[in-house]
Amino acid sequence: MGQVAPESVDLVMTSPPYPMVAMWDECFSRQDRSVRSALKDGEGWKAFERMHLLLDAVWDEVCRVLAPGRFVCINIGDAVRQTGGEFGLFPNHTRIIQAMTLRGMTPLPCIIWRKQTNAPNKFMGSGMLPAGAYVTLEHEYILIFRKGGKRAFPTGTDRLARRESAVFWEERNNWFSDVWFDLKGARQDLAGNSARKRSGAYPFELAYRLINMYSIAGDIVLDPFAGTGTTVLASMVSGRSSTAFEIEADFESILPEGRTHAEEIVRFANRRIRERIDAHLSFIEERIRAGKHPKYINNIYGFPVVTRQEADLFFRLLADVRQEPEGCTVYYSDLPRSGIDGGVLTAKAPQQMRLPPAGKRSTKN
Repeated sequence: MGQVAPESVDLVMTSPPYPMVAMWDECFSRQDRSVRSALKDGEGWKAFERMHLLLDAVWDEVCRVLAPGRFVCINIGDAVRQTGGEFGLFPNHTRIIQAMTLRGMTPLPCIIWRKQTNAPNKFMGSGMLPAGAYVTLEHEYILIFRKGGKRAFPTGTDRLARRESAVFWEERNNWFSDVWFDLKGARQDLAGNSARKRSGAYPFELAYRLINMYSIAGDIVLDPFAGTGTTVLASMVSGRSSTAFEIEADFESILPEGRTHAEEIVRFANRRIRERIDAHLSFIEERIRAGKHPKYINNIYGFPVVTRQEADLFFRLLADVRQEPEGCTVYYSDLPRSGIDGGVLTAKAPQQMRLPPAGKRSTKN
């Protein structure tokens, strides 16, 4: 990430390979041969630490490129494994918290993502007989850090972008909870491929929520472990720029290689925006039926909202996505400033977002 300028990134949204989860053993071993030796010799804690030392080099870069007041969101799961004849937990989340705080980052309350498994025999160990069974890990962590104090919005343009990037009141109540029960570890329904199926990618909705929670429109989002490109896609849908890196060559890029793929991304993005608006309208209808009449109106679409902070909330529809020599360009539509035309968001006057290819996958205005 040496080509990314210091303090130029507004949000880091990523999920690294999980140390001590077997599917990532080879990835770590290729970069540090002592990992393979430690695993072979049953030295689990040595392998655990060597793997995290590799991640530490990435966290060094993350802290370098992140602008003051901005956030880092890291999705990570702990690992359970038998090494040296002993079964135990390897707490990846605590090791990453330690690494980030040692680098001057401020840890904030984390989110526990309840990622249930549907396996019929979920218990481990002695089953029904005490006292040798182990509980099954059915959650992962979303660790949240901030660089320094609160972010400032010094200009009128900054403050407008912040207001336009508001989330709905009911979304805020759900998204800013410290436990997420409603996200499953399912594959997103966009152009699947063999690499996507075998990857440990988080669902689109996880990245989409966090990007909307911890950045504003036009911000630059970095993913140093791009994988199948979920963060890049979520950035496109959110009206953010993005830069992403991936060393695994067999992961196919999320960026479109043809018109069919580009059109699919546009449909996927605008459908998700439409779903947010429809969910809000349904929420407002239920609230009115319960005798709770909203006091405010959104200035752009004309529908009721609960708080004044939602009055300038503005969605950017995608009009086109193009793979160009200088990088991927996303073209956005200027929505009509007077409500929703016939119940359908209407696209007008394309605007573009562009970023020269700083990484293997990127989008920006």
